[in-house]
Amino acid sequence: MWYGSARGAGLALFLWLAPVGGAAAQTITAASYAEPTTRYAHGVLGDAVEWGALVLTLAPCAGCAARQVTLRLPETRVFEDLAPRLMTTETGDVLAMVVESDLGKGARLALYDTSGVVAATPFIGRPNRWLAPVGAGDLDGDGRIELAYVDRPHLAKVLRIWRLEGRRLVPVAEMAGFTNHLIGWDVIPGGLRDCGGGPELILADGDWQTVQAVRLGPDGLRARSIGRYDRPEDLDRALRC
Repeated sequence: MWYGSARGAGLALFLWLAPVGGAAAQTITAASYAEPTTRYAHGVLGDAVEWGALVLTLAPCAGCAARQVTLRLPETRVFEDLAPRLMTTETGDVLAMVVESDLGKGARLALYDTSGVVAATPFIGRPNRWLAPVGAGDLDGDGRIELAYVDRPHLAKVLRIWRLEGRRLVPVAEMAGFTNHLIGWDVIPGGLRDCGGGPELILADGDWQTVQAVRLGPDGLRARSIGRYDRPEDLDRALRC
């Protein structure tokens, strides 16, 4: 279960609510950002520095040693993110989930393996528009993997759910009125939990008044208030059931 991210984290290893299947020849075991850059003037995460490269660490296998693969973005893009998040697909492949921003089109959520982008959402469409990841896993119990993020947590405040289908991300559901980040924060509190009744996404309501638990079901998204919001730690505390 992912309990949030902090700015500048060197390595990001997270246990997702996702089934683990057969391993590939060399499985991604860790991911980090590298090559800091100031070519994107946004600073939504508290400073002017973003990242130009993604470093994937691979597990050793029979006949091959552990190694690292570095993937570099073009000069028109950056990783506008805290740390990469590792997720496992229903087929057992490990992918890195990242926030990738284009200097003219804003942010998108993307999944990477050692060859590059596996699947991605569309860019938001304008520069200096960002999204904050919430979590990834089988959110509705159908065996397929969904990804959740808040689209423009400072402006639109829309929770969006996408499903990974092969090499595509397909929109599944959305609901307005949620957030998980304030401009300048170097953390994204909240995330994904399962307290025995199935996966729930933990966020704040759009006015920062209550902690919300959101479920994905056959009829779409349903939210309920589970307490008062006073500080970011309230969202992280809710992850502990």
